[in-house]
Amino acid sequence: MFVSIDGIDGSGKSTQVQLLAQWLRQLGHEVVTCRDPGSTPLGEAIRGILLDRHDLGIDRRSEMLLYMAARAQLVEEVIRPALAQSEFVVSDRYLLANVAYQGHAGGLDVPTLWTVGRIATGELMPDLTIVLDMPARAAADRLQRPLDRMELQGAAFHQRVREGFLAEATRCPERIVVLDAARPVEEVQEEIRRQTQRLLERG
Repeated sequence: MFVSIDGIDGSGKSTQVQLLAQWLRQLGHEVVTCRDPGSTPLGEAIRGILLDRHDLGIDRRSEMLLYMAARAQLVEEVIRPALAQSEFVVSDRYLLANVAYQGHAGGLDVPTLWTVGRIATGELMPDLTIVLDMPARAAADRLQRPLDRMELQGAAFHQRVREGFLAEATRCPERIVVLDAARPVEEVQEEIRRQTQRLLERG
């Protein structure tokens, strides 16, 4: 099974990915965690360009295609092989992030992004996507470190990102679940586990 955890920067995705993986392992599952972009040599190289190169001008369409290329490699090198071995995959972001960031917030056409994304992933979509939601300004206040290139896009941009996540969850409620991420970490994780347990029970 394949679960992705997404949301605006500062919502706690990485922490929740690791906590969910630990719980699944305690239940006896083989678990692979990954981050998008990243988790492959190509993906990490592209991640460095996208997030760390503040001196490099990247058009929004080029930005989207770089993310797609990193994801295509992630699917073929990490996710598909893990699923073929009946392992549980938990990803820190996936295609929905492109739709929210480069589409709803960045101005690219959302249906086109979904189409390009399906081509890049070979139609591989998560069984469940959990969106960690909280006010954009409160999430930004959590980032007590130097900001990467996407985090520096500004408050209005990140508000549009949040609205994009919520719009997509409304459009596809059977696959995208929104959770309040402003609560304590333990409470958020408890709800993530409940959602994942329902997925496991459905088989």
